[in-house]
Amino acid sequence: MTSANIESLLHENRLFEPAATLSKALGGAYVKNAADYRRRYQRSIEDPETFWAEIAKGFDWFRPWTKVLDWKVPDAQWFVGGKTNVCHNCVDRQVLQGHGHEVAIIWEGEPSGANGPEIRHLSYRDLQRETSKLANALKALGVRKGDVVTIYMGMVPELAIAMLACARIGAAHSVIFGGFAAAAIVDRVQDAQSKVILTCDGAWRRGQVVPLKDNVDAACETLAANHAAVEHVVVLRRVGNAVKWHPRDHWWHDLTLTASDACPPEWCDAEDLLFLLYTSGSTGKPKGIRHTTGGYMVYTAATAKEVFNLVPGAHQVYWCTADCGWVTGHSYIVYGILPNRVPTLMYEGAPNAPKEDRFWEIVARHRVTHFYTAPTAIRAFMKWGDEHPKRHDLSSLKVLGSVGEPINPEAWIWYHDTIGGGRCPIVDTWWQTETGGHMITPLPCATPLVPGSCTHPFFGIDAAIVNENGEEQPANAGGLLVIRKPWPAMLRGIHGDRQRYIDTYWSRVPGMYLAGDGARRDERGYFWIMGRIDDVINVSGHRLGTMEVESALVAHDAVVEAAVVGMPHEIKGTGVAAFVTLGPGHEASDALRKSLMEHVTKEIGAIARPDMIRFTQALPKTRSGKIMRRLLRDIAAGKESRQDTTTLEDYTVLAKLRESDE
Repeated sequence: MTSANIESLLHENRLFEPAATLSKALGGAYVKNAADYRRRYQRSIEDPETFWAEIAKGFDWFRPWTKVLDWKVPDAQWFVGGKTNVCHNCVDRQVLQGHGHEVAIIWEGEPSGANGPEIRHLSYRDLQRETSKLANALKALGVRKGDVVTIYMGMVPELAIAMLACARIGAAHSVIFGGFAAAAIVDRVQDAQSKVILTCDGAWRRGQVVPLKDNVDAACETLAANHAAVEHVVVLRRVGNAVKWHPRDHWWHDLTLTASDACPPEWCDAEDLLFLLYTSGSTGKPKGIRHTTGGYMVYTAATAKEVFNLVPGAHQVYWCTADCGWVTGHSYIVYGILPNRVPTLMYEGAPNAPKEDRFWEIVARHRVTHFYTAPTAIRAFMKWGDEHPKRHDLSSLKVLGSVGEPINPEAWIWYHDTIGGGRCPIVDTWWQTETGGHMITPLPCATPLVPGSCTHPFFGIDAAIVNENGEEQPANAGGLLVIRKPWPAMLRGIHGDRQRYIDTYWSRVPGMYLAGDGARRDERGYFWIMGRIDDVINVSGHRLGTMEVESALVAHDAVVEAAVVGMPHEIKGTGVAAFVTLGPGHEASDALRKSLMEHVTKEIGAIARPDMIRFTQALPKTRSGKIMRRLLRDIAAGKESRQDTTTLEDYTVLAKLRESDE
């Protein structure tokens, strides 16, 4: 048995066929049925260059490409020689085609006064004007094509405007999530060598002000001490809190007030850097993932269109609940949605501000048709209770989506029934910061759904489950998830670290992109993500994926969320440690602990029975909602963690877990 073999113990057989009425409800289906998917997929694999060239021709190019793909492992160039501009294709193209008056962004702020929350609607013409003014202001500060501008803001429309303004002038952006502390800003600004930071005075989060400008000031002091001084900080006035002022600081409104609203888009080569996005690893500094212009533009827009079945003029309102500080916000709030001419909704605050029904209030108020969120949020909604969504009219919803980590079957069923009313397909999307866009995903009108499976690869994606030698595994045998052919939105490297790029993604299975996930493919050809390779637990010679044990725990009526890791065990070598959050009306007890152990044994076998179950009110998560299992491994082993915690959402969760004997 090689270290790539992961045993699969959990099986799910519930099947949900696409509703016959869905195509009409969505204004027509791009992929009509399973046979249509298979035909197009086969063509995309057999002749990917023709397939992607046909899609790319739907965008505006200032100069056509001379070659669709230049591929030499591990380096890809797409649309070689082509010149385009992403901001132009997101914004100006819509204006030029006569759609400038249509709504591009719907924004809702968190605070809610006597007259309700602050709401703004921005048209494509508004975006053209505001991106041009900010772009000219940036050029006046010395920003040039190829520079990297750091953006550290709350979820306001100006965050999207800032991203687009950078793209407009050919400057790359590095967006840092507005919940990160000063230390995270320092690492990312220094690595990107940014001289300009765009920020806000503050941001709203659960009724409190997040002091963004203060965090930038603290970061700038450290950077100056490290001889990496920031030259300009542009500050958007959002909450009106008092901020300290320095010679490097500029008010956003002062700079844009006098700036021209005419700024022709810069011609960018298809392989020019569009953005850096930093993702943290278990050790070492954050990795600056490089994404370039042409391939990313084409792929994100194509996946958004097909996966969500976005139809201009069909009265759709699309809402992705992510923050633009994550790749989901880059790809499926801004760059993938705007070219498809469907309004994209941005919400500033938390899902439970001021109450646990805030998301459903937003869905009902704006008649949202497409709702895209993370499994961790879904499990929080389950914990808060069904009464919150039931209080609101969710009948406008047509398509639901899941992103960020595998969704366990019971959460999938709750999402389908309680939020979707049993009528909305769930597009359970597997992809990564590194991939740029959806890789394995259902298509709403074409894919029969099985709870917990991300189903089939997207067009052009040659995904496989292999062993360490790159040999494809038989059905239901767990192994390494790899991609065997290049795709347009793939990462182009790790900023400033060529060897780390090769070692992380291309060295373990030569010639194939290693995703870092363990997975299996069932007899239908459906993919099941079994957890990160680093999280696989070796129990008495059996290699178990964490996802299956967690799904078994969450299937118990008392449990809404669970995280499973390995722990030292005298006899087995490695035991199974489970951290469990209970739902309303359930209390921690030895009897419940025993019941959960027996439940896992019944569901997937005695080999997966937890050796330890610890009850906790919350799990340590990143601010994008991913459970930080590497920190839980340290806690289960009883040792002090020395790992990167800059992306941790709530440090008190870690402290409480260390203090608890439960």
